Amino acid sequence: MQNDSPTANAPLAARYFDGQTSRLYHVTLSVRDGQAVLAGDIERSCPLGELHVSERSSHAVRKVSFPDGAYLEIADQAAFNAMLHDTGHRDGWVVRLQQSWRGALLATVATVLALWLSYQYLLPVVAKGLAYAIPQSVERQLGQGVLDFLDSHVFEASKLDGARQQALRSQFARLATPGDSTPEHRIVFRKSKIGPNAFALPSGDIVLTDEMVALMPDDAAIMGVLAHELGHLQQRHLTRRLIQTSAVGAGAALLFGDVSTVVATLPPLLLDLKYSRDVEREADDYAIAMLRQNGIALEHLAQVFVALGKLDQGTPYLSSHPASTERIARIRAAQR
Repeated sequence: MQNDSPTANAPLAARYFDGQTSRLYHVTLSVRDGQAVLAGDIERSCPLGELHVSERSSHAVRKVSFPDGAYLEIADQAAFNAMLHDTGHRDGWVVRLQQSWRGALLATVATVLALWLSYQYLLPVVAKGLAYAIPQSVERQLGQGVLDFLDSHVFEASKLDGARQQALRSQFARLATPGDSTPEHRIVFRKSKIGPNAFALPSGDIVLTDEMVALMPDDAAIMGVLAHELGHLQQRHLTRRLIQTSAVGAGAALLFGDVSTVVATLPPLLLDLKYSRDVEREADDYAIAMLRQNGIALEHLAQVFVALGKLDQGTPYLSSHPASTERIARIRAAQR
């Protein structure tokens, strides 16, 4: 509190507590010559500059604290506000903002904008850092049981001939990969109830459906699909997506080892996983680099998206890996 005027104010009823016991004292508060003066059960005075006044609120009583820990509670806010006004006391800018509907609206808009910017720009950076900090053993734990869940609800055993499956695995295993290391992975085949699909689990499993194999024009295109999914795995895109989707909860679970809730959300996430354009571009770039390194024409990768583009737009793979003329053009431009 401060006092710019030597005039006295009418006494104001208050409750006084000494800060040492719970005993209640009934007093009156008045201001005289820059001093807060108490009368009643307790008589004392204190310079206004040594007192601390709690922030103004719509319902709570105001509190005036003394240097020794004693304090007053004042219920009549209107009278107390008038007293404060007479002494020259002003609320802080935060309180004034809270008391103004324009200020509240501005604060709400600013909060929403800050959250949106954090989600759009800060969270992806944080998620990427967390994803690379998580040991692969934890990522494998995330993937445990997910394939079993999908086998129960989405997939059937592959109808592809065992020799055909092994031929595709061997062909992909012979390909060199970009960079200094290759993510641990295993190619598994399934017959799908929802059409052509392919995705990589954090456990390292790359799932390729019979329908996707049948859709591709040749084996080189299948290698392009697998290289694209290996790119998702190498960049840990699914783990990053999980962290972003579950935000702080998933990040804490991953860091501290309790992944049960994350595992529970993983299967439905896989069925409706919409990667961002930047993430898809990263996986495409990995596939482009891998095919180039092995002397495979990039047109085979472009034909993957040409074939997918002819499917019905409700196909699950298209919802998670959107085929677009832009991506096809970008791949073809890279081979020039």
